[in-house]
Amino acid sequence: MMDQTLTLRPITPEDMSFLYQVYASTRQEELSRVMWTDEQKAGFLQMQFNAQHTYYRENYPGSEFQVILLDGAPVGRLYIHRRPAEIRIMDIAILSEHRGRGTGTHLLRQVLDDGQRAGIPVTIHVERFNPALRLYNRLGFKPAADLGVYLKMQWDPIEEPQPC
Repeated sequence: MMDQTLTLRPITPEDMSFLYQVYASTRQEELSRVMWTDEQKAGFLQMQFNAQHTYYRENYPGSEFQVILLDGAPVGRLYIHRRPAEIRIMDIAILSEHRGRGTGTHLLRQVLDDGQRAGIPVTIHVERFNPALRLYNRLGFKPAADLGVYLKMQWDPIEEPQPC
């Protein structure tokens, strides 16, 4: 990934189809186990995507809703809500064909650097069986709360020793 240019830009109304595609890619494995037609799956995914998008917009005012670009091509989304006492990663998702190449790690490290500079924790909610949980653990996130299906993971800035 280092030889490619990674950038972010705010989402626009024209991105809704792409954002749906990203969302749907995160649910492929789960929906492969249900005996629905492709049309039923698409309808369900569209309903769920619309509900999530509306929820994020209504409940996280002032958030950064961004498209992840790799060499100018959209490959994912990164939604962040910066609060006075924490940086909440609301969502990070990358199209399946672009996963495992370091893009998520690079972006998360940038967010952790922001948390380090601000001296505040970075949090994310993750499903217990999400493969990305290994990445969050590797980056130093720790379980902060058990929310049933989800874990609230938290990364705390490293406290520098105080001079004597």
